Formats: sequence, structure tokens, C-alpha cells
Amino acid sequence: MTENSTHPMGKIKTIALATDGSGYTDGAVQEAIFFAQACGAALVVLNVIGIDTEIASQATGAYATAATIRTESQEYIERIQKIAADHDIECEVVVEESYQPDKTLVELANKHKADVIIMGRHGRKGLLKLLVGSMTSKIIGHGFPRVQVVPKDATVFGEKILLATDGSESSRLAVDEAISMGENCTMLKEIYVISVSPREADLDIAKQRADDACARMKGKIGDVECVAMGLVGRPTEVITTIAQEKNVDLIIIGGRGKGLSKLLMGHVTEKVIGRAHCAVLVVEKTS
Repeated sequence: MTENSTHPMGKIKTIALATDGSGYTDGAVQEAIFFAQACGAALVVLNVIGIDTEIASQATGAYATAATIRTESQEYIERIQKIAADHDIECEVVVEESYQPDKTLVELANKHKADVIIMGRHGRKGLLKLLVGSMTSKIIGHGFPRVQVVPKDATVFGEKILLATDGSESSRLAVDEAISMGENCTMLKEIYVISVSPREADLDIAKQRADDACARMKGKIGDVECVAMGLVGRPTEVITTIAQEKNVDLIIIGGRGKGLSKLLMGHVTEKVIGRAHCAVLVVEKTS
């Protein structure tokens, strides 16, 4: 692979791979390995074991539970290390226990100066119970610049991506991310820019937002086709349906802002991540 040319996310130096040691993170592992090899990036494997406060009140029980999870995860993590070594990828493993695994994971990613956190969509109780619920929202809510959630069987080829926008500042950051992909990924062919209005009366506004996003990309993404789509409906349903119909392998969406982006930190982001057939990259504004 050619460095900084075949992966859709552009120039990345360090990738944080969050795993609980279960097969639910297979898609995330595959993406992280491919990503690291394509970009010449280092890989930091984060295995943060959540401590149950009730069990923690019984020291022996807490120790036994953590020890069991460590043992069950070890073989899986060793396989990741071997794959990384086979591909000449610099790989570091960090295993920690925490009462707040989401906070600890983000702190570790920041400590290692990771450019992106890649994680699976589901997991067992322990590090990441990513059942499209509170843990996913908490990690995204900590404001890390890029968090990519990958379903177990998903593969990110980078040929087609979908960008959801509401015209907010975070959406502008998502557009910047798409531009970076267009500049750095030779495989990228099409970008579908979608703005969703819940009401027919606001459809023209949605169309204008999508057109504006494509206009920002013009001249910066080479021969990549940018298709603007202003649509009416429920954001989650529209985004995931179009993603499926267009066979995209990555959805990019902003993390905060007004309108749609504000909802992304709540129900919409969880539903998009949960329903999407492909990986979802949440781009967040840093403080």
C-alpha cells in the first residue's frame, strides 16, 4: 500500500484501537490494521476493564472478575499484536481497570496523542458495552476529535462515503474531513452529501446546505464526484437508508451544534450507529 494514499481518513500518525477482547471488535481490528498500514501510523491497543461498583465493594470479587476478563482478552489481544507485527506496524498494548472506562479510554487516547479512536459497535460488559447506548454516547460525548464505530463484519474500502450535514460548525468540520479524504485517498470515487429536514417547508434550506457543502469541496477533492441531496424525513432513517442504497462504507457526521448535530449527541447518533450497515465516523469540535 502507498502511504497516505489508500485510506479514506487522510494523514494519521497514531490510532487508538479500543477492544474488549471479544469478536464484536473484529471489524474495528481489521479497520485499524488496514488504516495503520495504509497511513504508516502507529497502533495503540486500549483494553480498559470496567469495574462494577457493587462488585468492587467486595475486594476479592472485584479482583477475580478483573482477572477473568484479562485472561479472556489476552489471547485476542496477542493475535492483534501478531497481525500488527506481520504488517510491520508499531503496536503498543495498554490494559487498565477503571470505574469510568469511557473516561479512562479517552484519557489514554489523549495521552498517546491518538488522532482517532476506532471501536467496535458491540461488546460485552467490561471495557465497552457498545450496544448502541450509553457507552458509545459517553465516549463521543467526551469530545474526542474523531471516533469511528465499526460493525463486526464491516469493511471500509473508501470508495463511497456519505456526509450528513446541518450547516453547523461541526458539520463544517465533517466537510473538512471529507476534503482531507478526497485529497489523500486515491480510492475515493463518490461523496454523497445529505441534509435532512423533518418538514417539507424547510426542504429548500436542506437542499441549500447540501449544495453549500459540495461547493466547499469543489476543486479540493480532485475527480471525486460530490452529490448533494436535500431530503425530508426522520434523520436516522434517511441517513441509514441512503447509505444502504448507495452502498457507502463510511458515514461521516458532526458531533455537536444546532439542529441535527445537537441531536447527534443523543438519540440520532445512537440510532445511526446502531442501524448503519457500515462504519460511522463522528467528528467532534475540540475545545
